[in-house]
Amino acid sequence: MSKINIEEKFSLFSELWSPKIIAESNEQLVKIAKGCGELVWHQHDNEDELFLVFKGQLTLLMKGAEVVLNPEEMYIVPKGVAHCPKAKEETHFLMVEPKSTAHTGSIASELTVDIADQARI
Repeated sequence: MSKINIEEKFSLFSELWSPKIIAESNEQLVKIAKGCGELVWHQHDNEDELFLVFKGQLTLLMKGAEVVLNPEEMYIVPKGVAHCPKAKEETHFLMVEPKSTAHTGSIASELTVDIADQARI
């Protein structure tokens, strides 16, 4: 494996809320995505989900709570916790999650990207 320049990887796509796989380690996928607006409320019953922001501001809405992430900040949404990522402006972030993690949990929406369609870049 060669080193990965994350900023360069972000320059390769423009789609919003469409995760791109950039690496894999110990059955965990490392993904990057861009977001603006709101994704959908969903949860991952069996997997934690790590978010690390590189550019912009990502808000993780959760029932009764809200976590605001700025560049160089991260948060892990515990398994089973309903959440809804949102961003007021284009935001670039990284996620680490098990290979089994469905993009929007069991919730299907027009924004859901099946794992088979999450391109490796």
